[in-house]
Amino acid sequence: MYEAGIEWFSYWDITGLGKSKEDQVVRGQVFQSSYIQRRMLSIVVRDINVDITVNAIIRAAKTGEPGDGKIFVSDIEQTHRIRTGETGPDALFNHENGIVEI
Repeated sequence: MYEAGIEWFSYWDITGLGKSKEDQVVRGQVFQSSYIQRRMLSIVVRDINVDITVNAIIRAAKTGEPGDGKIFVSDIEQTHRIRTGETGPDALFNHENGIVEI
């Protein structure tokens, strides 16, 4: 992700329910569960950086095995940087040091 210029993102440890089954060990006993531990990333980028970001995630995550994950791309209607009052794509660019926050 850093090689693609993605310097920040949010993530959550989540539990999902799907078709797959995963062995879980609880108090020394193994059982199959459809509740699967996953990690969810939230990344907001400017439109010009969507393809770069998606391709970086695919390169890093693809194993060819079930559980590689999914990527959902959706529009963000508005962006506001509270500290500076910037809005839109400018709110994702750090003008102070010339770093693009993609």
